[in-house]
Amino acid sequence: MKKYFAECIGTFVLTFLGCGTAMWLGCGDTAGVVGTAIAFGLSVVAMAYTIGGISGCHINPAITFGVALSGRMSWKDAIGYWIGQIIGGIIAGAVLVLIVKVTGAPGAMGNPAGLGTNGVANAGGVGGALLVEFIATFLFVLVVLGTTDEKKGAGNLAGLAIGLTLILIHLVCINLTGTSVNPARSIGPALFAGGAALKDVWVFILAPMVGGACAACVWKPLAK
Repeated sequence: MKKYFAECIGTFVLTFLGCGTAMWLGCGDTAGVVGTAIAFGLSVVAMAYTIGGISGCHINPAITFGVALSGRMSWKDAIGYWIGQIIGGIIAGAVLVLIVKVTGAPGAMGNPAGLGTNGVANAGGVGGALLVEFIATFLFVLVVLGTTDEKKGAGNLAGLAIGLTLILIHLVCINLTGTSVNPARSIGPALFAGGAALKDVWVFILAPMVGGACAACVWKPLAK
């Protein structure tokens, strides 16, 4: 149970800090994109060295799926992780809404009402968004599986490598989909933002999960 709670906390931190930065810093210019990318990446680094020793710091259902398919964890634990991650994302979405209502989001440069949600329009629609999120998640989870591998991994530097990779992925994808590569990070804000974000949230569940599964299939033979 402690592992699942750690995943809930970690996903809350990632969603709150990452989406919060997107909301108030904005992604309408280069500085906003870079700042938001760094926020998501540093959130992962911070949590990796905070809860990594407890749960492994997946804080992402796609990573958990890849790890489970790789045989590194039981499906019972995977389900517990997924529940904790989704709850963490939802709580973060609720807290962001609360902050917007209480503060009125004064001086916001971004779009606070959007809650840092993901979208398909800038990717040319559903098909483009599915492709972008699939490729990005595949690469991200492949890095996670490689750097955390017991024999071939990066040891204590894994958290840093994963966080830096997430920054790179955000730099590429923010202006296309808002960058999900993480169903829990997308579900929480979308539930409260509603509209197109909620209607299209399935894209940011399906593509990352398939991407994570494919990464596991590719890494397994490489690790032998």
